[in-house]
Order: sequence, then C-alpha cells, then structure tokens
Amino acid sequence: MKRKIAILVLIFITSFSYGQQDAQFTQYMYNSMSINPAYAGLREKMSIFALHRTQWVGLEGAPVTNNVSIHTPINGGNMGMGVSILNDKIGPSDETDIGLNFSYGIQTSENYRLSFGLKASVNLLNIDFNKLTYLTPDKSFNDGNIDNRFTPNIGAGLYYYSDYSYIGLSVPNLIETSHFDKYKGGGSISYIAKERLHYYLTAGYVFDLTGDIKFKPSFISKLAQGTPLQVDVSGNFMFQEKFVAGLSYRWSAAVSAMVGFQATDSWFIGYGYDLETTRLAHYNSGSHEIFLRYELFNKYDRIVTPRFF
Repeated sequence: MKRKIAILVLIFITSFSYGQQDAQFTQYMYNSMSINPAYAGLREKMSIFALHRTQWVGLEGAPVTNNVSIHTPINGGNMGMGVSILNDKIGPSDETDIGLNFSYGIQTSENYRLSFGLKASVNLLNIDFNKLTYLTPDKSFNDGNIDNRFTPNIGAGLYYYSDYSYIGLSVPNLIETSHFDKYKGGGSISYIAKERLHYYLTAGYVFDLTGDIKFKPSFISKLAQGTPLQVDVSGNFMFQEKFVAGLSYRWSAAVSAMVGFQATDSWFIGYGYDLETTRLAHYNSGSHEIFLRYELFNKYDRIVTPRFF
C-alpha cells in the first residue's frame, strides 16, 4: 500500500509541476464538444451526453472523471450552443469545469462546412492536502487547503467536416492560470497547480466497406507545455447502423477496446476499456469508461443514417 501511495503522489506532483493535464477520454469521438467548442450543434439535433470514467482501477486516489453536456443547433442550423459540466478528481484534488460553447458554421463547398467555436468557462478547484502522505515530517502545507478556487477562462476551436470526414483544431483554455503558489512573494516560483495551454488536433474518415459495414480510422493528438506529445490512434467498425466495435492505441501509454450500441433512434450507449502498457500496469487493473447519449428529434425528423462522429 505504501508503494502505491508513493507512486500516486509522484504522479500527482509531476502532473501539477509541469502543467496540469485536461481530463482524458478514450471515446473522445463521441464527446468532441468537451475539447472543441466548434462541435456545438453539429449533431443537427439536441444531443444530451453523460460519461463516467474510472482510471487505473485499484490504484488509490487514481483519476475519476464525470462529464455531462447538452448541445443543439439554433438559427436554422447555422449556429449551435451547448453547455458542459466536467468534474475530475485525482488524489487530493477535485476540479469542476463549467463551460458555455457557441459555434457558427459556413458552407465552404457542396460537401464541406467549416465551424468556428468559442467557449467561456469557469473552473472551481478544491485541494485537500490532508489526503497527502508526506515522506518527511517537515514537508507539509501549513497554509490550509484550497476551497472552491474560482478562475474564468475562454477557449476557441475550428471544425471542418462533411458527412464522411472531419478535422478539428482547438485550444479549450486560452488563459494560463496559476491556481496556487505557496511561495508567492517570497522570491521564488513554486506552482502547485498551473493551467497551461492544451492544443488538440483531431481527424477521422468514414469508409463504406459494404452496404452494412462502415470503418472509421481516427486520431487525436494533444500537446501542452512541459509534457510529451500525446497521440491516440483508433479504428472503429459500424455494423448495420447499430453496433460499433473498435480498438485504440495511446502512444506509449495504453491499448483500448471500445463497443457501442444504437439501442433506439434516440439512445446510444458505449463502453471502453484501457489496458496500460507502462509500468503502471503492475499497480492497476485498467480503466473503464461508459457513456450514454440521448438525441431529441422533432416530429418531422427521423434517424436515417447515424453520423459516425
């Protein structure tokens, strides 16, 4: 147990020293608005989404993420709006991000549209230092915990897409904020939590293999100052517009399996499992991610061909 706690504290201190990471998703292709505000309204109907992720099961204090969002087209479909609430817990920290997303799209050709997105958000951070185990008695934070530290932010994104392909570029948080600096004013810089810019690039293409089978390769890359480039590459098959199955590889980190099922015209459920490929695999039994999506149709709409992204 002591070894597990020491590993977790090392991960926690490292992540906050070199740039706090945004929440991680394996099934990002179903949750695009969480990283790119330009996706708001692109489902062409009201879409309600809920996700729960438990990472590194068995490792005490490992990340747990919950995300709820709703977005819809407005103004005849040229614009979109959405609200997202994301809660991310890791070790002694509990962080909630509430975002309002707005998009505006233009037709660039017969088949392609370009969507511009803006995001306004607020972040609430809580850190309970009493949950940390200190290696030496003199290493402690005597200034108290962080309670609901409030910081505003803005983000932006682009999304270029057709019915069968997409590419997106976004920066969900454009303002670097320092949540806590124990030694501020003391002539040194020692940030415990500093929010740095995260740059996201996503892309995918849907191939019609047969009348009943589609294949979609896709990838997401994330870059933040002080952290290695993260790249996820995935391939998903859709069978008879109902069942989805695929695999994903997170570079030098994990392999994942994903399944999804279009239960009704409105309800879609998905599940993903990550298996670590790093030394952390010795201390956890993998990561689980489940989501539900509900889409609200008006009386004139019917689902004909579900968009595969």
